[in-house]
Amino acid sequence: MALIIKRPSAASLVEEAGCDSSLTGRIHSTEIGGAVDGPGVRFVLFLAGCALRCQYCHNPDSWFLKNGRQVTMPEITEEIASYADFLKRAGGGITISGGEPLVQPEFTAAILKAAKHLGLHTAIDTAGFLGAQADDALLADSDLVLLDIKAFNGKRYKDLTGVELQPTLAFAKRLADLKKPVWLRYVLVPGLTDNYNEIANLADFAATLGNVERVDVLPFHKMGEYKWKASGLDYKLGETQPPSPQQLKDVRGIFSDNGLNLS
Repeated sequence: MALIIKRPSAASLVEEAGCDSSLTGRIHSTEIGGAVDGPGVRFVLFLAGCALRCQYCHNPDSWFLKNGRQVTMPEITEEIASYADFLKRAGGGITISGGEPLVQPEFTAAILKAAKHLGLHTAIDTAGFLGAQADDALLADSDLVLLDIKAFNGKRYKDLTGVELQPTLAFAKRLADLKKPVWLRYVLVPGLTDNYNEIANLADFAATLGNVERVDVLPFHKMGEYKWKASGLDYKLGETQPPSPQQLKDVRGIFSDNGLNLS
């Protein structure tokens, strides 16, 4: 006689995790098999909504909550649970990205809590501007924070993103106080974020935090340019080329010289 293993329902999983089953959120998209959004193989959940308007954003369609697909906690928990065994065997987990996950802090917190109940490693990918929206419970259920610091000069940051830099730096210091592991991400854009003195200042800041496990220097690309055009948005970086191998090497060296680990 075959042994039949009955899995708990999504609703019961949500209840067991102590989450509100009536909670809903808006999702831009999902990806299974992500290999750069945390350790191992990841289930990456891209939430809709973002306060930043980064000039190099490759998903401008994720800026607005209205563009997201509405899902319930049982629905998304069931989807995550279906991959849980595979993700654990692959040494991975779940990463909540965006958009910006902290635009929907209650939903993000509930997903993290449910994922921890499933025994998964958890991460959030955030620009940190809305770090004050992340309460202690949300951060306690986050094993890792992928922190995107777009620039280290206040004026340049505002020109690039449309928002102030200081909230992100305050969030970075809070994560350091909590000893929360951080992977720092920096997108290198020629003519925009390639000022070596400013990068050196960022590297020095990151080194003082004590919780930055590694730095990812990411080369600028234009793969999302067509989305800007499709949305009727003015893409300002149409003539900008990706950084050269030497530029990438130089910038990686700046972080390395400050004692930081590179990916």
